[in-house]
Amino acid sequence: METSELLKRVRQIEIKTKGLSNNIFAGEYHSAFKGRGMAFAEVREYQYGDDIRDIEWNVTARFNKPFVKVFEEERELTVMLCVDVSGSLEFGSVVQTKRRMQTEIAATLAFSAIQNNDKIGVIFFSDRIEKFIPPKKGRKHILYIIRELLEFKPESNRTDVGCAVEYLTSVIKRRCTAFLLSDFIDGKDFRQPLTIANRKHDVVAVQVYDRRTAELPDVGLMQIRDAETGEELLVDTSSKKVRNQHAAWWRGQQNRLRETFTRSGVDNVSVRTDHDYVTALMGLFKQRS
Repeated sequence: METSELLKRVRQIEIKTKGLSNNIFAGEYHSAFKGRGMAFAEVREYQYGDDIRDIEWNVTARFNKPFVKVFEEERELTVMLCVDVSGSLEFGSVVQTKRRMQTEIAATLAFSAIQNNDKIGVIFFSDRIEKFIPPKKGRKHILYIIRELLEFKPESNRTDVGCAVEYLTSVIKRRCTAFLLSDFIDGKDFRQPLTIANRKHDVVAVQVYDRRTAELPDVGLMQIRDAETGEELLVDTSSKKVRNQHAAWWRGQQNRLRETFTRSGVDNVSVRTDHDYVTALMGLFKQRS
């Protein structure tokens, strides 16, 4: 992509997603992803009505009069976007590719995070960790993230969700909110690393999928190429049996995925590329509030 075209795309995404985060998601995001509880702020002299359990005994003994610990709600979060950049995300049959929708969702979450004064970082993954952007604040940082979401070229086309969540667990030491964005077309079982990651962090899964991944059109012979392995196959989509087999595969895939999220305790939402992701995210936020 030419530099001028890239800057134009970045600006378009900034205008759209920043508007969404400011006008639609502001309150819902704030409620859905609260801080980690109460954090110690300072000590002050005891006042009538203070809870005696908050007395700071060391300071009280030093000054020979009672002091109490003051707490404040710890609102600031670290937000991590774990973004799948494998080959299957480049597929799109209707309005846009899965990767383009995923980029808009990631940018919307990023602007929502900085509006809430949260730090935001990114892990790009395929079947390996492709790139790590440490969490920071600020518009300049967000625009850098959007450029990478648009332009990043992975070394591998394959997918390993488990390796991404294992890396998240090891590299981010303090508890964070992590959005796992993928189509989750992964032949490996990632339930165990996801469960471990969700014990340490607050993990939320966002699945992006295309309608043609769920159902084949009846258009006769179709040449299909696997974007991750390069394998090609000639499929007779006019056959009802073939279409039903594909639909059954998709239902099985989704059932296994839902079971993985349920057993891991991970909140999740699925968005089709020709549907409105705003509605899906609003539903997720309200569910968590």
